[in-house]
Amino acid sequence: MKQKMKPATLCVQAGWQPQNGEPRVLPIYQSTTFKYDNTEEMADLFDLKKEGYFYTRLQNPTNDVVASKIAALEGGVGAVLTSSGQAANFYAIFNICEAGDHFVTSNEIYGGTYNLFGVTLKKLGIECTFVSQEASEEEISAAFRPNTKALFGETISNPGGQILDIEKFARIAHKHGVPLIVDNTFPTPINCRPFEWGADIVTHSTTKYMDGHATQVGGCVVDSGNFDWDTCTHVGNTTPDGAPSGKEKFPGLCTPDESYHGLTYTKKFGKMAYTTKLVAQLMRDLGSIPAPQNSFLLNLGLETLHLRMRQHCKNAQRVAEFLEKDERVAWVHYCGLPSDKNYALGQKYLPNGSCGVIAFGLKGDRQTAVHFMDSLQMIAIVTHVADARTCVLHPASHTHRQLSDEQLREAGVAPDLIRLSVGIEDCDDILADIRQALDKI
Repeated sequence: MKQKMKPATLCVQAGWQPQNGEPRVLPIYQSTTFKYDNTEEMADLFDLKKEGYFYTRLQNPTNDVVASKIAALEGGVGAVLTSSGQAANFYAIFNICEAGDHFVTSNEIYGGTYNLFGVTLKKLGIECTFVSQEASEEEISAAFRPNTKALFGETISNPGGQILDIEKFARIAHKHGVPLIVDNTFPTPINCRPFEWGADIVTHSTTKYMDGHATQVGGCVVDSGNFDWDTCTHVGNTTPDGAPSGKEKFPGLCTPDESYHGLTYTKKFGKMAYTTKLVAQLMRDLGSIPAPQNSFLLNLGLETLHLRMRQHCKNAQRVAEFLEKDERVAWVHYCGLPSDKNYALGQKYLPNGSCGVIAFGLKGDRQTAVHFMDSLQMIAIVTHVADARTCVLHPASHTHRQLSDEQLREAGVAPDLIRLSVGIEDCDDILADIRQALDKI
């Protein structure tokens, strides 16, 4: 029986299993195409009758190894790497939604995702309804329609730092016969595995903690294998009376695909139906793949993920406690603080730590936040978050500036919100820089 490895070991060992005489380190298969000896072998690959490599837009050994490592870390049956976290969220939805469909999402999500869901997908004929994740199950259920295909949320919201009640969202989604999709970027599977709480699909911006060094842009979609697309039920649940069949609810997965000679993904691929369709249809036609070298860099980051997350959380806890006590700080959101409204949810879903991202506001106005940030010396203002270096951003002025004040409030982004991503430097140096900048406001 194969040994079941723990997350720290999976970070280092999962994915690449070299055979006798093969490289110990995952190679970069920097090739667009792969050679075959006869046309029949190639034809079988195009017909999905056999597995193999023929064109990197669809599959590449380096990319697939890293995807399998992330799937192992999350406890999923399969995963697909994408060229960005935004692409991952787009594919996760578009793989089961088409023009005329609808989905429900928490409004506590990243500004770019908010715009993707509320503006861009609408142009493709896919509508979404934004709900407060703090609303009751009855209120959230009221947003569902007969054509609703998914429920979406972020484990830890970016930038507000709110914690998703995954079990509640899973109950709502499964009651309505749809999957729960969770963006798990901030805690990573080191600190939270949403599948264990009922989620069905997980997405990541691998640009963030998984890479950890700001060297590549990427994303990932992971399937738990726990949602039965044919019966519209999560594993262990019963089908409610009058519920639609998979052929009605998810025809792309449960009815023949004429672009692949009439095969039906759920019949042909079972638990791998969702990820196979994502590659065979969406990657085939849209092609948002990572370069193999980017996947190689991502894999290097994954090897130390378990170590870095521990230090991010340790440093962030100290910084959050410092900010909470400083009289110049108006408020702090970090679920590790007992005073935080998300503390109980944090203890439930993230008992070993959450992430290094803190949301806080200063007493004063928007200009006070700007002056504080401009006074920082070691901590850099960058359009990034969650890497080894401490960095800071003012979302209302930067990542979320496309949103109106009303949309900002709905997304949990106050005008004075400062997003501080605490790195893995010596915490005394981080605190010293924050202290000297506060002294200048």
